[in-house]
Parts: sequence; C-alpha cells; structure tokens
Amino acid sequence: MKTDIILSGVGGQGILTISAIISWAAVRNNMYVKQSEVHGMSQRGGSVYSHLRLSTEPIASDLIPYGGADLILSVEPMEALRYLPFLSQDGWLVTNIKPVKNIPDYPAEQEVIKAIEQVPNHVYLDADGLARQIQAPKAANIIMLGAASPFLGLKYEDLEWAIEKQFGRKGQDIVDMNKKALKLGFDEARRLFPDKVK
Repeated sequence: MKTDIILSGVGGQGILTISAIISWAAVRNNMYVKQSEVHGMSQRGGSVYSHLRLSTEPIASDLIPYGGADLILSVEPMEALRYLPFLSQDGWLVTNIKPVKNIPDYPAEQEVIKAIEQVPNHVYLDADGLARQIQAPKAANIIMLGAASPFLGLKYEDLEWAIEKQFGRKGQDIVDMNKKALKLGFDEARRLFPDKVK
C-alpha cells in the first residue's frame, strides 16, 4: 500500500503540523515515510508545499512525479490548483475554500470554485469558518486533515492517536480541541459530499 500526498497552503497555515500528524499515524502502522523539503515557510503568506509519501514498502525518492499524487491536501484553494499537474487521474483534491488573497490579481472566488469543480474527485469546505465556530481559529489545518482523512489510507483512530502525540505536551485541552477539529472536518466533508466521503 502507498499514498502519495501533496500538501499545500501559505506560510503560517500549519502545513508542517499536518505532515507531522500524518507521519505519526503512518509510523504507528509500521509504514515508511518520506517527505520533501517544505518550501516557502520563510515568508508568512507565501506559497508553501511539500511532498509526503507513505508506503508499506521502502520509498526510493521523496519527490512525487507529475500525475503521481493520490491526494492534494490544501489549506488554500489557489495553492490547491497550483499543484494539479501532480494529481493522478483518480486522485483526490481536498481543499479549504477560504482564500488568502496574497497576490494583487487573485481571481474571483467563484472562478476558483469552478476550477476546483472541474476535478472529478474533489472535496472543498470553509475550514476557516468552521474553526471560528468552535473558537479555534488556528485549527483550520486540522479541520482540513479531517476532511481528507478518508483518502489517506490510514485509520481515523490512528490520526486521533497522532494528534495526542503531536499536541500532548500542550495539555489535554489542546488535544481535545484538535480532535474536535478533526471530527468536524470529517463530518462536514461527509455532509457536503455524501457520495464521495464515506
């Protein structure tokens, strides 16, 4: 079994945290994990992406070829579209729909949504809005992880365990809040796309 994932967003949206949680869950299942260098973190608001590869067999390269990604998991919609050439024909695009308008000619939101909807396997939701609803504005990334959880090839309970590993030193309240965000993302994706998210 293997899952090749492109993680994308902008600086400050928690791409490294998503990667760490997925990696913890994979290692718990005795999987091999390789991640490319995360690009763009030095500039808050700048483009950020990383390749994350999980496999039950040894992984030769940390880079995913064009057309080879099983999943693009993005915390920003334009960044999701930027990496579409990596997505396989039957791969999934899972993205936050709330834009970070960090460029002067950022397209209209409806244009971005229309482009996302051209991808056969897509799920999108307003993770920022959901994070505000649970008074956890920094948890949009974990909400997106929850929305993408059915497509990772990992058990949901292993992601919960990984959240405990990632946030345990910050206290049980933070662990519980992030587990709540994970479930909220999964539930919202299933509500919006019941034919795609089981």
